[in-house]
Amino acid sequence: MVISIAHLGPKGTNAETAALAYSQWLEKQTGQQTQLHPYPTIASSLYAVAKGEVNLGVVPVENSTEGSVTITLDTLWELEQLQIQQEVVLPIAHCLYSKSELLKEIKKIYSHPQALAQCQKWLNQFLSGVELVATSSTAEALKYVNSDATVGAIASPRASKLYDIPILVQPINDYPDNCTRFWVVGMSPTTDGSHSALGFSVAKNQPGALVKPLQVFANRQINLSRIESRPTKRSLGEYLFFVDIERSVSDLTTQEALSELSTYTEILKIFGSYRIFTIESSMLATL
Repeated sequence: MVISIAHLGPKGTNAETAALAYSQWLEKQTGQQTQLHPYPTIASSLYAVAKGEVNLGVVPVENSTEGSVTITLDTLWELEQLQIQQEVVLPIAHCLYSKSELLKEIKKIYSHPQALAQCQKWLNQFLSGVELVATSSTAEALKYVNSDATVGAIASPRASKLYDIPILVQPINDYPDNCTRFWVVGMSPTTDGSHSALGFSVAKNQPGALVKPLQVFANRQINLSRIESRPTKRSLGEYLFFVDIERSVSDLTTQEALSELSTYTEILKIFGSYRIFTIESSMLATL
């Protein structure tokens, strides 16, 4: 059996790099072959898994500089049958690509909104008057570079060897320890891991509505590694809450916490337990 894996395409995106690293790890663990399938958006990658077009999807969930990738959270809430299988942490470096040899000649820069935001300070310092144009992915931005010497694009270092486009400046991300968490999602229930992810809504917007659910974990010494709010899209001021805990859902203490948590929430969704796989620089060099 070949395990099919969806990711944000085209080739050269950070999502593809994360998917490649994960696929190599998975092949070593299982002995099964893998095949990558690029999709035009993060949401379409998740829908592909939900529809059974592919076995797994690798999608970004949080960047250390810019925070959560909201489309991933919103779509995961919508497609509640999806379960997190693994977390992949990818170091992120951004490069400025251009046919021009001088920064002052660049008038417009294309890239994914996350990449533009992660390089905001550098852009303000060296290219403050340049027009910034959002694209569906960093690799997609590169297609604009070949036709115009006044155009630049922000993409990963790996894209250089894939598209044969020169790097003008690297790295340009504002913080050197920039990294992104990716979730590997599938349809199989997962209960084993060092971390678990869940989401919930509360019945009423009133004092203590969030404190009581969070106290459930504090009372049992279960640490929260992340909490994020998203609008319910039903009414202004109503929110969903996404929480990562440092415990498996199969743990007895976690089961007790989830049972009590259900009494304080309107909707409670468990997205699965997972272990964390960090991609080392030595592995990146082989991709």
